[in-house]
Amino acid sequence: MILYSELASWLNENQGVLTLSIFFATIFLGWVSGIFSALRRRPKFNIRLIDGPTFACTFPIGKLKGQFEMHRTCISLYLGISNVGSSASSIELVSVAYHWNLRPFSLLWIKYSVGWFWLDRQAVALENFQGRIGGYTKIFPFLFQGNIGVQAAGTFLNVGQSINGIVYFEQVDSWGGSFPKAIDGQIAIKVKVLDVFGKAHFRKFNIPAVSLAHARKYNPAFGKTLLELNGEKLPCDPG
Repeated sequence: MILYSELASWLNENQGVLTLSIFFATIFLGWVSGIFSALRRRPKFNIRLIDGPTFACTFPIGKLKGQFEMHRTCISLYLGISNVGSSASSIELVSVAYHWNLRPFSLLWIKYSVGWFWLDRQAVALENFQGRIGGYTKIFPFLFQGNIGVQAAGTFLNVGQSINGIVYFEQVDSWGGSFPKAIDGQIAIKVKVLDVFGKAHFRKFNIPAVSLAHARKYNPAFGKTLLELNGEKLPCDPG
């Protein structure tokens, strides 16, 4: 009883201080919770492959680097990207990586056969990717560049929104083992999607290794972008 009366007396005498303390504590907790709430509001991109022109192709380009025949690797990916996070964002960049086909313990083996070799710069496809479905021709959308005659849709994703499209890469002139290592006709790749806030989202896949003839069933200009920029032709191309 003595303790209760003393506590009641102290509360009555310090009511103003206690009220002010509660006020500041409420402001502080609200500020802290607001910070944590803002930190939790981040985009999160889910990356998937969609049936279509997703494959890698390596082919000779008719030149030599010393004693080595030079080649080029091109990769097309038909991606679906969904924002399953808690904040809207735009897709800033898409990159793809693969493992080089090098002998074990060679000079670059750890860096590019155990680690990943990245293609960060997409090539502009010269023609649309398309495929036959029954008696109809389906034009596959690009993720960044617009289809021929059609403006790009944009890559801004609200929460719960998704987008799909093709990204296309052409590696510069290469030689030796600087091409994707295939196991049972499949190539291990790693896809990185960078959002506008600088956060990277990753996903690994296996995609088929195909011939240039197969790739050009989907796009007659597959593998031609860098050649056209350099004014060159492949040995298998007319003219």
